[in-house]
Amino acid sequence: MLLLSGGTGTPKLLNGIRQYMPDEEITVIVNTAEDLWVSGNLICPDIDTVIYLFAGMLDTDKWWGVNQDTFHTHKALKMAGHNEILQIGDRDRATHIMRSGFIRQGASLSEAVSRTASILGAKANILPMCDEKVSTLVNTNEYGEIPFQEYFVLRKFLPTVKDFRFQGIEKAKPSQAVMLALQKADVVVICPSNPFVSINPIISLDGIRKILRNKYVIAVSPIIGGKSVKGPLDKMLRELRYEVHPLAILEMYKDFLDCLYVDTTDFTDKMKNGLSGIIIKAEKILLPDIIARKKLAENIIKQIEEINY
Repeated sequence: MLLLSGGTGTPKLLNGIRQYMPDEEITVIVNTAEDLWVSGNLICPDIDTVIYLFAGMLDTDKWWGVNQDTFHTHKALKMAGHNEILQIGDRDRATHIMRSGFIRQGASLSEAVSRTASILGAKANILPMCDEKVSTLVNTNEYGEIPFQEYFVLRKFLPTVKDFRFQGIEKAKPSQAVMLALQKADVVVICPSNPFVSINPIISLDGIRKILRNKYVIAVSPIIGGKSVKGPLDKMLRELRYEVHPLAILEMYKDFLDCLYVDTTDFTDKMKNGLSGIIIKAEKILLPDIIARKKLAENIIKQIEEINY
């Protein structure tokens, strides 16, 4: 199975999917536009969330970071006057050091991620969207254009969003592994991630949208009952004059989307009448426990099997 992924909106669905197939049969193309260097090491927040899930290390209370991590190094640096923009755990930092070491030795990001994931015991095929540096910049009313992590962590996503820009996207290209995975897949699943900052960087890479138009694409809505499941998506939608509703997701993906899973609470007449040619499936897509995750995953897998058959 091939999936497009952001960070915390993804692992619950992946957790359900892996109950039905070996990790080795799962390929995840992951957003890298939120990556940044901190204290000399490359942090890949979305990639690490996926690696930690498949390695059995993920903190499933927060759905990011390492389970039962400690923060001794971060605290020591802070006491010395070195303030990091992110609170980095000690085991998490070890991952960053390992990956950054591979890159300094000449490895591409894809190679570094593959080697790091293998060392940590993750068997799924986890692919950075590209090897070039791409950075999400958020254009705000209050501070102008600022890096995503400043908007999200330092400013606690309080500034008003005007639009987004992916710096470096025009020079970036999907990695060879990403292109091969997309070409081989009949069906692509878009995880319930933020379309603006998690999925758009991936599909903005040269050629990706064109490929998706020739695939059967399934997406899971990250909006339920007028709210984002996690993070600032509902706030972003309002500020960019979209309705906080799965119809907004439908509109953003309409040129390549074949099927959208929405929550049963959002399956109103307005949703049923959505857009011609796009199937709307109503399921419980809030995933608070393994039973709910397995149920949604099972339905998606059954649909894919029917398509392939």
